[in-house]
Amino acid sequence: MSRHVISVLCAGALALFSGAALAGGDVAAGKEKSVVCAACHGETGDSVAPDFPKLGGQHADYLLRALKDYKLGNRKNPIMSAQVENLSTADMEDLAAYFAAQQGLVVKR
Repeated sequence: MSRHVISVLCAGALALFSGAALAGGDVAAGKEKSVVCAACHGETGDSVAPDFPKLGGQHADYLLRALKDYKLGNRKNPIMSAQVENLSTADMEDLAAYFAAQQGLVVKR
């Protein structure tokens, strides 16, 4: 295998396993900004209420897309629409990075 192919494969693997980095957000800043989110989603995104999704461990790009879709009105939820109304793209990236860095669900096989 050539060095170029190995480099490309390594870069691809790194991208797959660095979900928080893909969102471009800052985990520490996201933690500070997530205080409001904790009321429904739990401090680390592990909601105990069945009506509120668990955010911890989700892919950062998925979380970022969801936040942007609420802001754009592509996802309809009056509570979330109000929550994201004043968030900047950087705020959403930080939140996505923070929740992606948390422990997620464990699936038994």
